[in-house]
Amino acid sequence: MYWTEFLTVALIHLLAVASPGPDFAVVVRESVAHGSRAGRWTAVGVGCGIFVHVTYSLLGIGLIVSQSLWLFNALKWLAAAYLLYIGIKALRARPAAPAELADGPAPARSLRGAFTSGFVTNGLNPKATLFFLSLFTVVIDPHTPLLVQAGYGVYLAVATGAWFCLVAALFSQHRVRAGFARLGHWFDRLMGAVLVGLGIKLAFTSLR
Repeated sequence: MYWTEFLTVALIHLLAVASPGPDFAVVVRESVAHGSRAGRWTAVGVGCGIFVHVTYSLLGIGLIVSQSLWLFNALKWLAAAYLLYIGIKALRARPAAPAELADGPAPARSLRGAFTSGFVTNGLNPKATLFFLSLFTVVIDPHTPLLVQAGYGVYLAVATGAWFCLVAALFSQHRVRAGFARLGHWFDRLMGAVLVGLGIKLAFTSLR
């Protein structure tokens, strides 16, 4: 009965998640710098961040945020500050020492840190707030049972996590990481510039 609506939601989500943004940049950076495990846990963090947006959309809080310039700006500046923070850290990356260029395991990265990086990046993204608000108010019929809407939310979280796990698998491949190894600091700086750019763009995002 709800298959048409679900397929519409799935298609819109696919188009949205495939477009590069803060989530993509963070997953790629973690995967290249720290390997597949860190990349996967970052992807899982991004997927779990989706539950934040789904929860407040189902509760109607997203509508309140969208109508409150103060709340929207608070969320926007918090997210922008976080992106600027991790971006500036990446911009300060230094060339690896000769010994570090030899083939070997990726630098240690706590799984909690990787997960938190993905979760915070996605959960604080006000653009995601507007996306889910429009999804749950325009695309999804208000008369659709809450349980069905929650099911859509679970799908969105799982699909997002799965997509970024694929991204992590690609960018943590030995050949890919080896290619970045000798120019790793430039890659970090590039990703840092991307994150800083996204943070600045986010800071100037307007509600209306």
